[in-house]
Amino acid sequence: MIAFYPQIKLLHIACVIASGSLFLLRGLLVLGHVGFGQHVVLRWLSYAIDTTLLTAAFMLMTMLHLYPLAQSWLTVKVLLLCVYVVLGYLALHGALRPRARATSLVAALAVYLFMASIAYRHDPLGALGMVRQWR
Repeated sequence: MIAFYPQIKLLHIACVIASGSLFLLRGLLVLGHVGFGQHVVLRWLSYAIDTTLLTAAFMLMTMLHLYPLAQSWLTVKVLLLCVYVVLGYLALHGALRPRARATSLVAALAVYLFMASIAYRHDPLGALGMVRQWR
């Protein structure tokens, strides 16, 4: 299975980009009160992308023997994924007031970008780890 590592990693990265882009699009549509933001096609597309993303993540984790609780950066990333899901729910469905939805959307996108920086650097501090290098 390790022979397929480059393809699975590329699929994972593509799904990360697609998932984040679709979330941003849906969030902006919901904030703009455009009914299409909650359209069944966009919701199912989101489910399909996220399922593929998680499947690729589990395949990579198994292939490389990288597990949460064993690697601190992966533990932080999984915990932030839970935060991202809650914030995403509030942005798209849960928050009643537009300002709360907008705040949740911005916070979810910040968590998304921070998770990407953690994955890129393999450092639990992600992009903030660069501050440690300057000292």
